Amino acid sequence: MRLIFGVLSLLFVVAVIGFLAKKQMTSLSVLPAPAPSTEAATGSSSVPTAPAAPMTPGQQSRQTQDQVRQAVESAMQQPRAMPDDSK
Repeated sequence: MRLIFGVLSLLFVVAVIGFLAKKQMTSLSVLPAPAPSTEAATGSSSVPTAPAAPMTPGQQSRQTQDQVRQAVESAMQQPRAMPDDSK
């Protein structure tokens, strides 16, 4: 009896992990909205840009890395708030 419950529990866990893996893999195929170009962000271009071609996972990874790098660099440029020394 214990063996049957063990096998059924194991099958249930494998099914849940398979479902989650399938869900994760299908979410990777959904493309995020394209990042605005520097011209579009500044408003200097009045001509609408063409839609971006689908990106490969490597390009998506590189874009994400660049966005994180830019966010970290901009955060590093901001001055740190100094504590108030009044006691």
